[in-house]
Amino acid sequence: MTDVLPLLAAPVQDTLAGWHRFVETKSEDVLRPLFAEDTVFRSPFAHIPLPSRDASVLILTNVIHIFENFRYHRTLVAGPYDVGLEFSANIGEFDLKGIDLIKFNAAGQIVEFEVMIRPMKALQALGARMNERIAGRLEEYKKMGAAKP
Repeated sequence: MTDVLPLLAAPVQDTLAGWHRFVETKSEDVLRPLFAEDTVFRSPFAHIPLPSRDASVLILTNVIHIFENFRYHRTLVAGPYDVGLEFSANIGEFDLKGIDLIKFNAAGQIVEFEVMIRPMKALQALGARMNERIAGRLEEYKKMGAAKP
């Protein structure tokens, strides 16, 4: 993973290191400062983007506790402020593969975070577990996303 880091802007490298600390520690205190206040989160479950740092933190701090055997495999760099992180994990009996597409601002803060996961059975299992943990808490953010042009 370190061989692609020089292609990234220095603040992005720092934020990416912080992201990996979050994955290791599962700490909201590590995660929250990595995101810009106006971050947009694109979930594989929502047909609209979810705006705000709070929505991103709510989702990611819960997902990281649901995934078992979570690990990153590849870092894909699309420019000094764009990264794709290929990952795998388990949810119970289901193996999953996914990618985090992350866009950063010039200060290195995350401004867009999009998640794609396959196969469908694993995505459905994740949805069921997320619903158990945060049911109803995303409605405010969904309304905010629907109101944006």
